[in-house]
Amino acid sequence: MNLLETFRTGLEAVASHRLRSALTVLGIMIGITAVILTVGLGEGAQQQVGSEITALGSNLLTVTPGSSTSSTGVRGGFGSASTLTVGDAAALDSKVVAPDIGAVAPATSASESLVAGTTNWTTTVVGSDPSWLTVRGRTMTEGRFIDQRDLATRAEVTVLGATTAEELFGFRDPVGQTVDVAGQPMTVIGVLNSVGSSSSSSTVADPDDQAVVPLTTASALLFGASSRNSVSQILIQATSAGTLSAAYQEADAELLSLHGITTATAADFTITSEQQVLSTATSVDRTLTVLLGGIAGISLLVGGIGVMNIMLVSVTERIREIGLRKALGATPRVIRRQFLVEASVLGSVGGILGAVLGVVGALVLPHLISNPITVSPAAAVGAIAIAIAIGIVFGVYPAGRAAKLPPIDALRSE
Repeated sequence: MNLLETFRTGLEAVASHRLRSALTVLGIMIGITAVILTVGLGEGAQQQVGSEITALGSNLLTVTPGSSTSSTGVRGGFGSASTLTVGDAAALDSKVVAPDIGAVAPATSASESLVAGTTNWTTTVVGSDPSWLTVRGRTMTEGRFIDQRDLATRAEVTVLGATTAEELFGFRDPVGQTVDVAGQPMTVIGVLNSVGSSSSSSTVADPDDQAVVPLTTASALLFGASSRNSVSQILIQATSAGTLSAAYQEADAELLSLHGITTATAADFTITSEQQVLSTATSVDRTLTVLLGGIAGISLLVGGIGVMNIMLVSVTERIREIGLRKALGATPRVIRRQFLVEASVLGSVGGILGAVLGVVGALVLPHLISNPITVSPAAAVGAIAIAIAIGIVFGVYPAGRAAKLPPIDALRSE
């Protein structure tokens, strides 16, 4: 019996027990679909986190203050102290001190209530200078950003994020309108471009939901503070991705010197990069992907056991057929090959259907769960190969058992 005849016979055997074969294929199909969707969901999450962090600002370093201790001995968390100043930011902006730093933006922020007419909205108000736009890698949708004149005159102006503008003004043009920020009337001079929400930003939960005002205005009229020169963070943009590490070292050395600190462990500030955040978030997503993929793999194992079960039942039901084939000259190799073909057919059909269902799910589910699912062609082809391999592996034992049946015993069986 040649290979083509063996394949035809295997197909006929699978087709002769349609319901049983369909249930076996269903088990493999569910497993393959689950693997494709879980892995695709993990990869999509990694890409989404990467794009969102990149949108926060290219080559970005964030300097935050250390912790504070109250008069009663209560220690605050990192960022609660007032150890960073506008003077620190100005020193870091010196090309002599830090040649690998491209731009520096001091910033301070707080959650405040904004009121426009009868509409109110609570958002994060950021006080900064004109460099903020460059450091954050943002652009304007309309209007302009704050400039040095606004900073020098403590101008009562604000730039709104896209979400904030929509919540306060709806479809109206916000530029030129007046909005009360913490009870202080301010003129809207521009609207930032939309970059999408991010759960990993070190400044705001949603970069589209914020209001930016001149740092001098924020210090004098909005936030107040024991020292109006203190800032809650300093944003640093390296000259390029390749100089990010050098910029980090330069900023760290200069701040230690300015604050009179001789050991790095005693630093009253912390410098973090978005690359660190990206690495951590990606690591978490990868771990969850492996975990979910392992759970989906269990369903594949169940599907493989189903293949073995149906093949063992098939061997039991076809003992006389096997005996007759052997009596007519079929070798154990031919018998073994026939049952392996049947098992691989079940695996391949389940794999193909599972891959198709997985791709369809990857196209439909993002509209329902608001999370991207990335499915590569290599992953789909790999899933089909895994399904075929499962059919073959779990079909080896039943095929071997059929090949070992003595012809006389098989023909005598009832």
